[in-house]
Amino acid sequence: MSKTTSATVITNRERTETTRLALLDAARALFVGKGYGDTSTPEIAVAAGITRGALYHHFEDKRDLFRQVLQRESQAVAADIEAAAPEQLSPREALLEGSKAYLNAMTAPGRTRLLLIDGPAVLGMEEIMALDDTTSAASLREGLVRAGVGKDEVSLDALTPLLSAAFDRAALAIDAGADAEETRTAMLWLLERALGPTRQR
Repeated sequence: MSKTTSATVITNRERTETTRLALLDAARALFVGKGYGDTSTPEIAVAAGITRGALYHHFEDKRDLFRQVLQRESQAVAADIEAAAPEQLSPREALLEGSKAYLNAMTAPGRTRLLLIDGPAVLGMEEIMALDDTTSAASLREGLVRAGVGKDEVSLDALTPLLSAAFDRAALAIDAGADAEETRTAMLWLLERALGPTRQR
């Protein structure tokens, strides 16, 4: 009996997660295709193949669903950055490779619009910056610390958001049609200047 109950619990959890992911996928596609304002919760429910009541069982409202779509996008970007900077790389190399990974991750269709355009408009800059501080900006700050940037020369509390904003601007430029290779090269040049000359051993 306990085995059956345990199996049922696992099945219910899996069903719940499957429904939640279907809603997130459907919402993402609609938010990207139509924009947040022109997307309705009934549309999302239909696209996900569930009832509107089920949608509200998983999310408080459309804004909450949008927020969680953005959280998933931000976490995906952070995961790509982490994967590009394994521990065997030097701190400098890890920071540069992670920076390339960020710009590459932001080329995922619709991601720049979600995180850098609609996100601030819908949730406000304060919430978006707080989300960034736990994902991409956190990775950037950690990389700067490990690479020895700043120390007594500059405040990392001030430098990190400035560099993060520059990366976001680069991602927006690429998304708008700027030469991707030139933009990446310029962004890495800027980061190299922040890192300073390579120290000889």
